[in-house]
Amino acid sequence: MRAVVQRVRRAAVRVGEQEVARIGRGLCVLLGVGDGDGPGEAVELASKIAQLRIFPDEAGQMNRSLLDVEGEALVVSQFTLYADCRRGRRPSFSHAARPEVAEPLVATFIRALSQAGVKVQSGQFGALMLVEIENDGPVTIVLDSQDLRRPRRQRRDRGADPDPCERRL
Repeated sequence: MRAVVQRVRRAAVRVGEQEVARIGRGLCVLLGVGDGDGPGEAVELASKIAQLRIFPDEAGQMNRSLLDVEGEALVVSQFTLYADCRRGRRPSFSHAARPEVAEPLVATFIRALSQAGVKVQSGQFGALMLVEIENDGPVTIVLDSQDLRRPRRQRRDRGADPDPCERRL
């Protein structure tokens, strides 16, 4: 599963002329399901997102999670996160899960996020949606369930520059 997680001040989803979901402060989660994904990935990714410390504390440091700030989540299914653009000009979506597989896994993800203690709203699976967000920060993070199981990169030899993401300011 892949998720684009955006910290928002507010977010909403419309299908046609009807608003189907609206949240205040929290996270907008664009969620894609890939071939081979299962309930384990959905639960693991939901747990990660609920506990991801990307909200500021009193000192302005990103130290608080969605649960800590009692924020909401808006989950929008988005198969285009599995676009393969390596060849040609038209993306291939062959690595995205079929709708009959993806829909129950999106529901599992939403249920797991809710069971973690997050108030969750969602878009409408398979519909053409208009997603409106007010990105806060902006803070946007991309997560892939396959990456959650990989070990972190080890630091290079002492003489080499450290990974820029590991530098302390």
